[in-house]
Amino acid sequence: MDSTPPAYPPLEDRPIKNTIVLFDVDGTLSPARRNASPEILAALAALRQKVAIGYVGGSDLSKQQEQLGSADRPVTSMFDFSFSENGLSAWKLGQALPGTSFIQWIGEAQYKELVNFILHYVADLDIPVKRGTFVEFRNGMINVSPIGRNANLEERLAFEKYDLEHGIRPTFIENLREKFAHVDLTLELTCFG
Repeated sequence: MDSTPPAYPPLEDRPIKNTIVLFDVDGTLSPARRNASPEILAALAALRQKVAIGYVGGSDLSKQQEQLGSADRPVTSMFDFSFSENGLSAWKLGQALPGTSFIQWIGEAQYKELVNFILHYVADLDIPVKRGTFVEFRNGMINVSPIGRNANLEERLAFEKYDLEHGIRPTFIENLREKFAHVDLTLELTCFG
């Protein structure tokens, strides 16, 4: 199989100008934390001949590389625009753009206070499974998983069902809102997929 990437017209020469078609990674281009299908990748390559394309996701570049790229093809070469970590790490035509970080915004002291609270809270949860990596730092956010980012798909789906019945995550978020009202945080529930 030829791994030479197809040539794309310069952005200004594409038929649809002044437009970027952006796709979310998890749940749109691929199932959450899984690989994109060859059909999706082929459709993106065809679309890129006509209009600028990009992706947006909360994960870091390495996870998006696993889902969308290949060993011989950087994900940032497959899209005109790449927005990792909620856009705080970005690339245009494979070149990194200036970025920032969640810690730069809230400061190391408040970040440490937040992480310490989260880890103590998770340690005290009585839930069916815990599988490690409960707090994952990303430039654009922190990802908190009460069961752990190392849980497999079956365990995640079982916890999602358990959570719907017991309200673990909504209660957790309310506790975070109360404890960290002095910090301008956006707290959001996402699916486990």
